[in-house]
Amino acid sequence: MHFIDIVRIGVEAAAVIAFAMSGLIAAARKQLDVVGAFVVAGLTAFGGGTLRDILLDRRPFFWVEHSTWLWVLLALCSGAMMLMHGRHIAPTERAMQWPDALGLGLFTATGTQLALTQQMPMLVAVLLGVVTATFGGVLRDIVCNEIPSLFRDRRPYAVCAFIGGWTAVAAHAWGASELAVLLLGSIVTTLLRMVSLWSGFTLPSWQQRDDASP
Repeated sequence: MHFIDIVRIGVEAAAVIAFAMSGLIAAARKQLDVVGAFVVAGLTAFGGGTLRDILLDRRPFFWVEHSTWLWVLLALCSGAMMLMHGRHIAPTERAMQWPDALGLGLFTATGTQLALTQQMPMLVAVLLGVVTATFGGVLRDIVCNEIPSLFRDRRPYAVCAFIGGWTAVAAHAWGASELAVLLLGSIVTTLLRMVSLWSGFTLPSWQQRDDASP
């Protein structure tokens, strides 16, 4: 196994853990039982990467190839649930945003780079990076009976992944190493998301016009 493959596996593992924590916090906010918490955490962690592998026709799926991550997910969820319950830690939306931002950056970079290694067109590679980074969160919100935050949260989310994906594509086009491509794509995406959270910057939303008003 090449060094870059080991790095990519490590990046995906970190992204899985970050998104699993995001899903677990969302499940705790909805007061789901143990089974529900595991399902939501798993969908959040593996949903985007699974869709990416389907679109790229990659077999086995990344979580099947590295089945140890399933055990890590079970251990992580069990430990986090006991910690939150024992110390009565309140799961807030703000607490969910930070691991989610990290997972967003890491999965954007790996999704984009995998598409590039399969010689996908640049725009397709970027969009696959966005799908990898965002689809798990969409599944999380659907299962938790909410409109996905990707569509209703006016703070940049998919836009951050889109810009980060293009950063990775540009670095690849300029001949940067695969490690540099991974690092640049993940750092830019994560920083953009964090800055948007800190600053409160929002995107314009659809404003419905009231025709009955004078």
